[in-house]
Amino acid sequence: MSMHSEEPKAARSGEVDYMTDSRPIAAGEAGPGCKKRDPIVVAENVTRSFGGINAVDVDYLEIPRHKITALIGPNGAGKTTLFNLLTGFDTPNTGKWQFEGKSLAGVSPYKVARMGMVRTFQLTKVMGKLTVMENMRLGASNQPGERLAKALFKGMWGGREKEITAQANILLEKFKLDAKKDDYAASLSGGQRKLLEMARSLMVQPKLVMLDEPMAGVNPALTQSLLDHIKNLKAEGMTVLFVEHDMHMVRHIADWVVVMAEGKVVAEGPPGEVMKNPAVIDAYLGAHHDVDLGDSEGLKELAAELEADEESIVGTENAGIISLDVVSHEAEEARQRADRLRSDEPQGRHGSTDTGSTGKDSQ
Repeated sequence: MSMHSEEPKAARSGEVDYMTDSRPIAAGEAGPGCKKRDPIVVAENVTRSFGGINAVDVDYLEIPRHKITALIGPNGAGKTTLFNLLTGFDTPNTGKWQFEGKSLAGVSPYKVARMGMVRTFQLTKVMGKLTVMENMRLGASNQPGERLAKALFKGMWGGREKEITAQANILLEKFKLDAKKDDYAASLSGGQRKLLEMARSLMVQPKLVMLDEPMAGVNPALTQSLLDHIKNLKAEGMTVLFVEHDMHMVRHIADWVVVMAEGKVVAEGPPGEVMKNPAVIDAYLGAHHDVDLGDSEGLKELAAELEADEESIVGTENAGIISLDVVSHEAEEARQRADRLRSDEPQGRHGSTDTGSTGKDSQ
């Protein structure tokens, strides 16, 4: 079975506005591992374990082309590890994955980037002792001066460097970093470093941009700027896959959401539907996360929810300690203890219980 899907003719001819394209993303019903109408990345049976713990165990996953896909899940779900596997920074135990129909198994990270699949990191990887412009030049490909035989002769690489510098100036202006181009990258704020890393990734004119928690540690003043830049990537025809914990951001800009938990893909679909999926809520917050176990009413509510749960033993002869009769008994005992405490407390001048006064105050 071919894992490569041709880009639609309308898209190739520029007739599709990627920002308003409302064609269905899934080829059928949305769900974990569902087929996409036009995938750019396809992964099958990708697993990675560390000391017996399965960090990634993805049966099947497709990333839709020209869309913004959010990869979400609780801490330790395997999101960054999956990023590392797809981009060649780590090696899986099993599996195969393809980018535009080309296998990436065993391909070095720099070669993956040259193919048009680039990534950023949760902790930015800018070169602090180089200037912003020098960081941008490092991101470009096809630089003859990188070869020792040509490095000594500027005439052989000077023209290409001028082209790279012009391209970098355009991107820095777009990301509002042009005023900082001669400053050392170490002098930038955390948010500016995120912007620099994103701008540098565009120097290779990628087809797929993978962002690992682009909003982590960013000043709220720069958040909207980063959001706009991510949406602009899609408007320019690129595909975006990003890891994020901010559900408001995910709902705001993502076209498709993939949810991971314990290394597996547990849900896929449009943001509005995925956010209401019980499997997603449980993966993030645990079942019955909104129940206050600190009072009897909360316990009654929990017992009622568990009794309605088909997989729960509550309401059966094996109900255990959380059942309605046990809860009622515990609540009655709590009320009796409270009554005894009140009856043992000293009475105030007017016959009311005085629990807040000291001996000095009551004299």
